[in-house]
This record gives sequence, C-alpha cells and structure tokens, in this order.
Amino acid sequence: MEFSRLSQSKSYLKLISIPYLFKKTNSYITFDEVDNILKNTHIFNNVVLASKPRVIKVSPKSDMAIIWIDIWDTQSGMKAKSLINRRFNVGSFIATICGTNMNPDVPQCKKCWKWDHSSGVYKVQEAKCIKCNRPYQTIYVTNLRP
Repeated sequence: MEFSRLSQSKSYLKLISIPYLFKKTNSYITFDEVDNILKNTHIFNNVVLASKPRVIKVSPKSDMAIIWIDIWDTQSGMKAKSLINRRFNVGSFIATICGTNMNPDVPQCKKCWKWDHSSGVYKVQEAKCIKCNRPYQTIYVTNLRP
C-alpha cells in the first residue's frame, strides 16, 4: 500500500545488539553496511528510511553499537508497531528492534542539522535552514506604502 508524503509521518527505531567492530574483517560498521543489512533482511522489505542511519558505539570499552533509524510510517505508526520487538540475524549476532523517542542522547547540530555533533564544532557561526540546508538569509521588508 503506497501513501503520499502528506499522510506519512516519521517513526523512530533503534537496533541493538549489533557489533560495532566486525572481527573477521577488523572494520567498523558503516552507514552503507547498515543500509545493506536492512535491505537484505526481509522484515524491512516495505520500510523506507527517512534519513541515513546513525551508528553510535554503546560505550568506549564496548564492541557493540546502537543503530538509530528513522522510517517513513503511517500517521498511526503501523509500520513501527509491526517492527518493534522483532529480531533478526546480523552474522552470528541477533539484533533486536526497539521503539524510541526522536533521537535521544544523539546530538543534532543546530547549524547544519546533521546528527552526532553539536554546533560548537564550527568556527564560522552561520546557521542553516532545517528544511533546505541552505544558509539563513534575513530579508528586511519595509512598508512600501506612501
């Protein structure tokens, strides 16, 4: 069933028990690998991501990750409800899908609107629009009436 963008909303999920470091290849999980995992897992067949997945290491000493995903969903959250508490394999690991609030504990920059850093990392203090990602332009309009 296809829905228009007007009848959709975002739902927020996190995937837990996914390795941050793959020991066979000695490489860290990337956004592309997460995307590939989701595409090859049948329970995500009709799921469309609303943004790039965000990978966060559980703790400095852990070798596990939490993957935050935002999906396009119905207004009632039907897709998210059907995914929450489901499990799937990632190699020899069993990942679990959990529901969550909008990106808790993951900083979002108020300048570029990307995740996993704050606006304090920029030397140039130019904010960008959350909708178009272009620099804000302030236009002053004066009353043109005589």
